[in-house]
Amino acid sequence: MLNRLLVKGLGFVPTPVMRQLSSRYIAGEELADEMRALTELKGRGFTGIFDILGEGIRSREEASQTADDYIRGAEAIAAAGVDAYVSIKPTHLGLASDENLALDLYRRIATRCAELGLFMRVEMEDHPTTDATLRIFEALRTDFERVGIVLQSRLFRTLDDIDALAPGPLDVRLVKGIYIEPPEIAHTRAGDIRDAFLACAKKLWDRGANVRLATHDAPMADRLFESMSRRGMRSQDCELQVLLGVQEPLWQRWKLEGRPVRVYVPYGPDWKAYSLRRLTRNPQLMRAVIKNFLTPG
Repeated sequence: MLNRLLVKGLGFVPTPVMRQLSSRYIAGEELADEMRALTELKGRGFTGIFDILGEGIRSREEASQTADDYIRGAEAIAAAGVDAYVSIKPTHLGLASDENLALDLYRRIATRCAELGLFMRVEMEDHPTTDATLRIFEALRTDFERVGIVLQSRLFRTLDDIDALAPGPLDVRLVKGIYIEPPEIAHTRAGDIRDAFLACAKKLWDRGANVRLATHDAPMADRLFESMSRRGMRSQDCELQVLLGVQEPLWQRWKLEGRPVRVYVPYGPDWKAYSLRRLTRNPQLMRAVIKNFLTPG
């Protein structure tokens, strides 16, 4: 109840205060801010994921501009020599209005990434876009080797989606799923979501997929590590993926254990909408906000 009340009040927080609160998990508003964050992470021994904030674009011109921005980002990554790849939401490329447009723009970005030797990932959004997102991913897989997808353990359908993916090399970023989905189609209890995450990881490993475990849930990660060990997998055989600014001591612990850790680094002028979404859906971030409000200075 306290979280809900605080969330309602966040819309009235002055923009400068919101920007200060969000600065630890958003690189900034410009490409230069993103590259500084990725370079700093490289110096600390972490790899990165390049993300431009935004979603729900319906204008062809705006979607095309987003594709151009991602291409500029890919070129900056290659020029800087940082280990990072681009990760793109389908509705940021116009999926909400035109699936063919989104596929064409993904192809444009993937072509340039391939020229630069970079990986590209198709992100997953809420359930109304799942089928179209999977169609786009499968179409891209026929022409590009270095392309991946995101799957959400929260959705009941995900185990079946894994079975339905075409044979061949598969790279998956497995997440719990931040979107609030109806209980008729998704797990709503934390324990069920964790169990589904483990079941999805096992099924992906069974089919030989390269699984990237995106989580800050240390107890769940320990269960996954135990499963990896029983399969004869080593610590370095599975990459962990985390959000910029969230539970950094956990990253350090995993890195010291020899586990590769990759950090999701978002940037862009759409930072406030992103911040509100993250703060409303992530209790840990809400607690950090409360602490910032109550701590003098």
